[in-house]
Amino acid sequence: MKQKISWFILLSHSAFPDRVGIGECGPLPGLSPENPESFPKDLQVFSDFVLSKLSDKAVAWERLSSFWMQDWAGPWLPSAVFGWETAWLDWLNGGKRLICDSFFWSGQWAVPINGLVWMNSFETMLSEARKKIQSGFDTIKIKVGSLEWEQELRLIRTLRSEFPPDKITLRLDANGAWTPEEALFNLQELASFSIHSVEQPIPPGNPLAMGRLCSQSPVPIALDEELIGQMYDHLKFSLLEQIQPQYIVLKPTLLGGLGQTHQWIKMAEESGIQWWITSMLESNIGLNAVSQLAALYHPILPQGLGTGALYSNNFESPLELTGAEIRSMPMRGWKLDFPE
Repeated sequence: MKQKISWFILLSHSAFPDRVGIGECGPLPGLSPENPESFPKDLQVFSDFVLSKLSDKAVAWERLSSFWMQDWAGPWLPSAVFGWETAWLDWLNGGKRLICDSFFWSGQWAVPINGLVWMNSFETMLSEARKKIQSGFDTIKIKVGSLEWEQELRLIRTLRSEFPPDKITLRLDANGAWTPEEALFNLQELASFSIHSVEQPIPPGNPLAMGRLCSQSPVPIALDEELIGQMYDHLKFSLLEQIQPQYIVLKPTLLGGLGQTHQWIKMAEESGIQWWITSMLESNIGLNAVSQLAALYHPILPQGLGTGALYSNNFESPLELTGAEIRSMPMRGWKLDFPE
């Protein structure tokens, strides 16, 4: 990827000329359920629908999207729900980019995060992992599945020889790159390296095979893409009950916003499944909202919130990566340049 396109909701009211709520809709082609070609039109139709539902009636943020969606007959647009949820919550809170957690927003606490190593050559990935560790990260997430397996195994073996499990936690993300047969073999080979978890070892949509892997694997498995498109609570519960993963990875932009993510968390915790939240290449507008949502639960596990630094034209914001944490530095303020 060389670029990422997002749409922004700017919510204002004539009675409050100095207040603007902002939300980001950033579907990722090939991964999000939205149709890239029709999304601008779908977003306009959905926006008109949501505007008709806005009122002074108090609705808790956890139930906001459910309140809106109960009469929606159009396509499932999770990134549009996320954008409208966060724009509305921002506006209700004064248009100050405060979404749901005032303590993170005001800089009173930070969220632990992992260091992400993207797919690349063996030498580049090894160098990037070392740099992340030297900069203070104690949990490293490595994208695998693009190189020959022996090269990726050598990468992990090299890192483990330099950084034992009591120093560095290693997470892997296969993005569905392996077949079920390859996955079990690879997971067995990884067992001796104290891997924290492997995200989405096989493609989504095969819950029987994924369930077998979760029960047989010597390495804990985390569901990621498997969660996409599960809009209704009974489908969420059925998926978790059938597969019984050790972890789930939650991307609010893909899952339908804050309320939908909250439902996943409730069901996971009731089932003894651990979780963490990650961003999905949002700008600092969306990343701010996702970070506040993560902070709300006071997570101990590192979250995946370090993607904002990838952009060459991101909005200037109070968000800052400090060591292995993301925090808000409110004195820095926001610099937001939108077309008139």
